[in-house]
Amino acid sequence: MSTPAAAPDAPPDAAAVLAWLSALQDRLCAALEAADGGAAFTEDTWQREDGGGGRSRVIKHGAVFEQGGVNFSEVHGAALPASASAHRPELAGAPWRACGVSMVLHPKNPYVPTTHMNVRYFEARPPGSAPAWWFGGGFDLTPYYPVDADIRHWHEVARRACSPFGETVYVEHKAWCDRYFFLKHRNEARGVGGLFFDDLNAWGFARSFDYARAVGDAFLEAYLPLVERRRDMPYGARERDFQLYRRGRYVEFNLVWDRGTLFGLQSGGRTESILMSLPPQVRFEYGYAPEPGSPEARLADYLRPRDWLAELPAG
Repeated sequence: MSTPAAAPDAPPDAAAVLAWLSALQDRLCAALEAADGGAAFTEDTWQREDGGGGRSRVIKHGAVFEQGGVNFSEVHGAALPASASAHRPELAGAPWRACGVSMVLHPKNPYVPTTHMNVRYFEARPPGSAPAWWFGGGFDLTPYYPVDADIRHWHEVARRACSPFGETVYVEHKAWCDRYFFLKHRNEARGVGGLFFDDLNAWGFARSFDYARAVGDAFLEAYLPLVERRRDMPYGARERDFQLYRRGRYVEFNLVWDRGTLFGLQSGGRTESILMSLPPQVRFEYGYAPEPGSPEARLADYLRPRDWLAELPAG
């Protein structure tokens, strides 16, 4: 990965990460409440018996958002379960800490895309070994009736967030997003992608933290214009039924493939907060196939990895 030379690195500073994550949750909720204009977040604070806790904030029955959540958590434990460290087995049994902000928004209007954003930090201190730490996160977009201009805007903002960190970062983390948010059992992408990264520590703590902040801070710029463009588009029962059907794919991914969901459940996290990502209403239909040539059939062409910025016209 190409990146400019970094200044001498600072040691990991979990307190600084926690302060930024807490403030990020506040900023996201304030901006989303203003964008919705009809509902407010309710807060549910919780404590984890084995260490740590969090603040779950949920918005329901709004003018824009049928349901959405912006969660902040900081959890820790004396021994990382082996089931929660499958990709780093050497950390099993080590004292650990994980913190992050995770957000999923399920709009009411089928023309407003569902979206997800997450930024997180993890550290473990295995006895007799150097501490391990890394950042992860990203954001992705799941439209039901995709609009080319919206997809291009989404990826332009993602590329700008990445550009200070190297010429290839957007391309690499966009490709990682395409690989991660993919329903292998359906052979289709969850949506039109965005950014995804994990296990980020090779840049050193200061620069890795800067990148996590850049991604988290870019979300509102990427998403809110899409809300304003699509929130008042008329729709009927056909569009709503299709939205609910496609939400089923979101459920499938989160329960079958998502590492964050699995880690949260396996590490004793708060189930209600972890499953906040699921949509409030969804339908499953055996053997459904959209009518050929219909707006619903058009979605299939968008559910595969594509170079959106090269393929879609600018402005």
